[in-house]
Amino acid sequence: MTTTLPDAPPAAAPAAGTGGTAPLVRRRRGAGVTRWAAPLAVFAALIGAWYAITYLVLDPARRFLMPPPQDVLAAFTDGPTVERIGEALAQTVKVTFTGLAIAIVIGLAWAVLMSQAKVAERSLFPYAVALQCIPILALVPLIAFWFGYGFGARVIVCVLISLFPIVSNTLFGLQSVDRGMHELFDLHGASRLTRLVKLQLPAAMPAVFAGFRISAGLSVVGAIVGDVFFKQGQAGLGIVLDNFRNRIQGAELFATILVAAALGFAVFALFGWLGRLAVGRWYDQSRDAA
Repeated sequence: MTTTLPDAPPAAAPAAGTGGTAPLVRRRRGAGVTRWAAPLAVFAALIGAWYAITYLVLDPARRFLMPPPQDVLAAFTDGPTVERIGEALAQTVKVTFTGLAIAIVIGLAWAVLMSQAKVAERSLFPYAVALQCIPILALVPLIAFWFGYGFGARVIVCVLISLFPIVSNTLFGLQSVDRGMHELFDLHGASRLTRLVKLQLPAAMPAVFAGFRISAGLSVVGAIVGDVFFKQGQAGLGIVLDNFRNRIQGAELFATILVAAALGFAVFALFGWLGRLAVGRWYDQSRDAA
């Protein structure tokens, strides 16, 4: 006697647009508007708070402490002021990129060396932490005593301030490679150099460029700090800031602060763009969920 099995129920068809895979994350409508509306709303709130402090909190005789935004913008129309800020900006840019380039070379070499042996990490990493923990203003007099007050001393201050994020982020990236990938390279008898060049460095690129972005902003801070302390040689933004402060020129002081902030933002954005070029968007798993 032959038993007839009932027909199996038809398999459920995959949801439309999925192709049998995990459902796609759809971008919400109006996400582009929200992306720009929220930052603009915060900017408007800050400008409103600025006006409130200037006109409601400060007495008319003390408004030089926080001049209104229109006075700050008017400072950018004054020829001598703009020329002075522009010359100082050029000097600060030179110090910033020189110090950042040196910090990148030293930081990468330092982190790679520590990643190759635990004894090297235990021996060298405490000194990287010490550079981060010691207040830079405590070292600036010593730097001036050894190297003078010129361009080189400013670059050294810039390097000291911007070095640690490169070292720590690069070391983290090099040590975060999946253990299974290391075992695969062991299986093929890869040398230490091959493992570093073909496995660790490519995998560490997102972390490396994250360190570059942090250090890019800190390098601007280092250039300005060196200017404010040394006060000799060709004037950068730090010297111009200090001069405007001494002369109680509030609008010009705020204008210079805005230029310094714009420089820091521009350098940060530059390394963000370079990071996207270098590693692409493959590591950003959440970019479509916004």
